[in-house]
Amino acid sequence: MHRRAFLLSAAAAFASPALASEPRRRSGGQTFVQLPSLTANVRRGAGGRRGILTVDVGLDVPDARLLARAESLVPRLRADLFAFLQTYAAGLRPGEPPNPDVLSTRFQAIVDRTLGARGARVLIGAMLLN
Repeated sequence: MHRRAFLLSAAAAFASPALASEPRRRSGGQTFVQLPSLTANVRRGAGGRRGILTVDVGLDVPDARLLARAESLVPRLRADLFAFLQTYAAGLRPGEPPNPDVLSTRFQAIVDRTLGARGARVLIGAMLLN
């Protein structure tokens, strides 16, 4: 019984500073929305080898109303961007690198259409072809 009381008091002592600290800060700033990584299969060459194209995408949304809308539509944004990325990756020729200009332009059009308004800026953080 004493052991349980000790463990509970120790857990409360360590949890108290975390609960009393300031609100959690957002990475990338107050207007940044990080989307989950997008992945798609690509052909890597002869013999049917396959690779994976991974793209990290975020949104910079300075307008507060549009930011709230973007945060609520993250699953839909991810699905729409993923659908395009799968189609784009399937069309890449073996050995051809992905074009970041094409991806960013199309991603921007998809985000604007999904949000129903302009004002969110698409930021591509990383693009890996493995």
